[in-house]
Amino acid sequence: MTKSMKNSVLALTLAAASMVLTTSAFAQEWPLAEGDYWDVAAIDVKDGGDLKYASWLATEWKKNTEFAKSKGWIKDYKIFANTHPRSGEADLYLIRVMESVVSGPEGEKRAQEYREWSEKSMEQMQTESGNRAEYREVLSSSLLQELLFRD
Repeated sequence: MTKSMKNSVLALTLAAASMVLTTSAFAQEWPLAEGDYWDVAAIDVKDGGDLKYASWLATEWKKNTEFAKSKGWIKDYKIFANTHPRSGEADLYLIRVMESVVSGPEGEKRAQEYREWSEKSMEQMQTESGNRAEYREVLSSSLLQELLFRD
């Protein structure tokens, strides 16, 4: 091997080692760790619809969400009220906490399992969702990931 080739191999080896060390150092120095995902739906409750929607949340939504929790699909769920909503802001935030985001095939499998459990067709579920539009509107949906401080 010529001196020039040896120098080139040595330079490449040092560059590769430098990249590995830099990546490892960066991973160790990064102060935050990835946590759970929070699926957040922002809901506007229409005037006069508070009791009807609260009743639906306390029965159907809770039952459905408890099923998802029993299957390990979600870890927890919460409802937050916006006590001082400004114009255009949501009244309620419905939150489901999960460890990871589901893949396409797994999502389809879960949807089928849910339909069998609920004994409802896709058409029935769509109709029921549309009927809730008379007293609530989904303003937005966000998928957030919690960031945790490293010790």
